[in-house]
Amino acid sequence: MKLHSRFFAMLSALLVLGAAACTTVESAEGGLVYQLQDYQDGRLNALTGTPADYAVIDLARDAGDSYFSAEEVAGLRASGKQVLAYFEIGSVESFRPDFTAIRDAGLLLNEWSSWPGEYFVRYWAPEWWDLAVRPRVDRALRAGFDGVYLDTPLAYEEIDQALVPGFDRAKLARLMVGLVGRVSAYGKGTDRDFRVYPQNSPELAEYPGYLDSIDGIGVEELFFQATDQPCAADFCATDLAATRKVREAGKTVLAVDYAIVPENVVEACRRYREEGFAGTVTVRSLDVIGTPCR
Repeated sequence: MKLHSRFFAMLSALLVLGAAACTTVESAEGGLVYQLQDYQDGRLNALTGTPADYAVIDLARDAGDSYFSAEEVAGLRASGKQVLAYFEIGSVESFRPDFTAIRDAGLLLNEWSSWPGEYFVRYWAPEWWDLAVRPRVDRALRAGFDGVYLDTPLAYEEIDQALVPGFDRAKLARLMVGLVGRVSAYGKGTDRDFRVYPQNSPELAEYPGYLDSIDGIGVEELFFQATDQPCAADFCATDLAATRKVREAGKTVLAVDYAIVPENVVEACRRYREEGFAGTVTVRSLDVIGTPCR
């Protein structure tokens, strides 16, 4: 769910095109389209024709400072989609335009070993809100996004506790719940229809106030891990059970699985239908339009 090398992007695109040629998955209402880079011609036009109800895109076309305009977002919304602005709330990538200011403010913690160049942050610090989160929510509001798609709530599990003495996992979880709630209150205070979708960590729904502050949740790899690996580990069943509770609470679930083998794409879509999830099956680089599932 991060930005990968150009080589991997090209390889992924070729694999997806090959799979698409062999796969017939009828897309219909409720699907999701999710793309964070390599927009065709730097525009959103290719996404407008996808039969999906939800679209997740980056605030910027190059993950830098070339931000999508209100006119461009309005065009995608006019195709019948709820358009959500993707950004991180528990970490920051070194290629983001605000990285230097965040680093200089002393907010960086340990580097994420799975994603070199990305760092977990002191997300409870007032400077994080002022330098990163509020400006991104403001930009999403000005551009007319329907809401935000908040990545890395899982920071509460991944922060090196040796760097934050006195912070146990429960405290870090409560602080993350508080940050999501603050985003929700701030966004809905400007636009009461503003939607908030954190990604992953469905277990945070057990904390008071969390479900009240969100409209849904995005969840990766419930059925297939990157790429085409059936999700059979213990955490897969745990995440699915927690996600079901979020759905049973009346929240929308936007599921994302990573598969290109045709039968796996079909299977993931079938599981979404059974669970009542909206979703997509795509590639981990999120640089092409995947299959929005019924």
